[in-house]
Amino acid sequence: MTSPSVTATKPQAAAVPAVPLALSTPAHDAGLLLLRVVLGLTMAGHGAQKLFGWFGGGGISGTGQFFTASGYPAGDAMAVVAGLTETLGGLGLALGLLTPLAGAAVVGTMINAIAVHGAGAFFAPKGIEYELLLTVAAAAVALTGPGKYAADRFLPVLRGHRLAHGLLAVALAVVIAGALLLVRS
Repeated sequence: MTSPSVTATKPQAAAVPAVPLALSTPAHDAGLLLLRVVLGLTMAGHGAQKLFGWFGGGGISGTGQFFTASGYPAGDAMAVVAGLTETLGGLGLALGLLTPLAGAAVVGTMINAIAVHGAGAFFAPKGIEYELLLTVAAAAVALTGPGKYAADRFLPVLRGHRLAHGLLAVALAVVIAGALLLVRS
């Protein structure tokens, strides 16, 4: 027989406090800032090419002719829509303002760009790797959120990024891009 005083007890491990995983670190936020700014300004530049003819672009008239030749109805109107979407979506990404919608604007535009460019090859000069990279980067930012260094931190509804916001925005982009592709002849 053993008595309670004689039974050896196992030493208990020191309690380790539960440390929540950091959702945001300075490195994470700086990386998102860099990605957002470069992606956003690149897209805003593409929009300025369409709207104003800057950076060697065709302006509304030249871009409208391209849209008409690509099978879209009302080429000039499509040029304005694409130019505004790229410019405003790009600036939104760069600033981290309404990030899920800004990312969705880029995703939708780039889905159409991939469809127009065609999937004849993956790599340049006739490939879609550039367009695909921009599409996936914009979707990733929409899903991940803008990070700490963003204007969204001042908007109560977007202060704490929710995956649902990004998912809904990207889904909306896919649906609208698909609808635009359906009207293309």
